[in-house]
Amino acid sequence: MGLLRPDGVSVHFARAGGYDLDAVPDSDQMRQFALKSLDQVVSDLSAVRPDLVLYGCTSATLAHGPAFDREFCANIKQRSGVEAATAAGALVNALTCLGVHKIAFSSPYVAALNDEAIGFLAQSGFETVSRKDVEADLGNYGQGALNPEEVYALGRAADSSKAEALVLSCTEMRAVEAIEALERDLAKPVVTSNQAMMFSASVMLGLEPATVPSIGQLLSDEVLAGAKAASLAAA
Repeated sequence: MGLLRPDGVSVHFARAGGYDLDAVPDSDQMRQFALKSLDQVVSDLSAVRPDLVLYGCTSATLAHGPAFDREFCANIKQRSGVEAATAAGALVNALTCLGVHKIAFSSPYVAALNDEAIGFLAQSGFETVSRKDVEADLGNYGQGALNPEEVYALGRAADSSKAEALVLSCTEMRAVEAIEALERDLAKPVVTSNQAMMFSASVMLGLEPATVPSIGQLLSDEVLAGAKAASLAAA
């Protein structure tokens, strides 16, 4: 997230516990993780009086579906007293603002959790036309240990000519560092979980596009300005 921090904006973190760090995250673990209380985490973050709270685990809420994700986000907003967004919801928002409908998908998740993610996106109006599973049972550390070159290879393998955009899901994965090379070589937008969260945050906070690092088409001045204008019109 540090690579995506807009000028004049501070970013503060609180890590939520409640799951086995040595286990390979699967659908059941992520569903249970999303049901853990966030009271302490929200309280810790409230000490800095944030303007916005982002929930940075994509798979935790997508494993439950879009309706749960929206309710989950509303609960964070109620507890914190400020606007909130989830990584899963931010992916949907990003794809909507880009105007795409058919996507390629990959992540470091196990195949069953990828199925959940693809189902979540399908319920949100996006068809996955190609995918690539990581073909390894990666724990939390292993997901974060994938280097940008490995993420790039995963994205290339996931893509197809039918896809209008490539989605790389997982906030733990270093996907932001692979965006520009993938967009250059695939000639299409690449959307990652962390990038999508920063896109949503920038629009919700009404930031000037010029203050946001232009990493990928999603964070271009043109797309940010269009999303900001649409948000103001809907207010």
